[in-house]
Amino acid sequence: MIEYSQISALPESYLKEKIKEYLLEDMPNGDITTNPLISGSKNIVAYIQAQEDIIVAGLEIIKFFFNSSFEIELKKKDGDTAKKDELLATIKGRGGEILTKEISLLNLLQRLSGIATQTAKYVEIAKPHNVKILDTRKTMPGMRLFDKYAVRVGGGHNHRLDLSSGIMIKDNHIALAGSVKDAVEQIRSFVKTQPIELEVDTFEQIYEGLDAGVEGFLLDNMNKTKTIQAVKIIRNAPKGDKIFIESSGGITLSNLNKYVTTGINAISIGALTHSVRNVDMHMEFV
Repeated sequence: MIEYSQISALPESYLKEKIKEYLLEDMPNGDITTNPLISGSKNIVAYIQAQEDIIVAGLEIIKFFFNSSFEIELKKKDGDTAKKDELLATIKGRGGEILTKEISLLNLLQRLSGIATQTAKYVEIAKPHNVKILDTRKTMPGMRLFDKYAVRVGGGHNHRLDLSSGIMIKDNHIALAGSVKDAVEQIRSFVKTQPIELEVDTFEQIYEGLDAGVEGFLLDNMNKTKTIQAVKIIRNAPKGDKIFIESSGGITLSNLNKYVTTGINAISIGALTHSVRNVDMHMEFV
């Protein structure tokens, strides 16, 4: 079966670089509203609370927004459930700096927790059937590691991280190469050890992929009936039980239950990251 690397933690260097970028974007010349009003030496306590029921993701990131003079206490850990109005973290330190960084911090926490919360809903339906919920490369530009980490926090799995870490032959690749067979042969002449996954939307392409010896199939926009037929064709092939099968396209929470019983290994959901709704959080000062 095809397995991709999983983003189970975020590198410290990545966090520092990204947070520096986000803060510079929000205050290229300082915070001209806050700086005159609040003395940099005045200390406060800031409370971060959930405003709806969520799966928490990203709380460990808070400490990278502030230096060691701030006291940060996390009331939850990533992957925990938090109820509406429940306390997530406290930050003690200079009020002006906390206020200046508030929105950049909340924007990040709300997005990551939104992804984790949405992913967990899919996983709850798919997990009893041993079907993995996968993300895609349809992430927010510049935030791929964050997005994929949040999917993992929500119980999902990461598909390939980027174009360098996995081979997926799609219809336009086939058009460039001339056929499925030609595409596979040309790729294997350059990449010897990586497994090849083939995106298909017809049974004919499945047979071509089996003849070419691909290690995985992505069934694109196939309904339940076609999916069952496709799985049967693949599983009945030599070593078909070792071939990775995923479905994608048009699968939502409302119809997910139709696909998890078809015999596939995974379902990739672009909506986990490309159109996710940020959850609601807020910060209160004391």
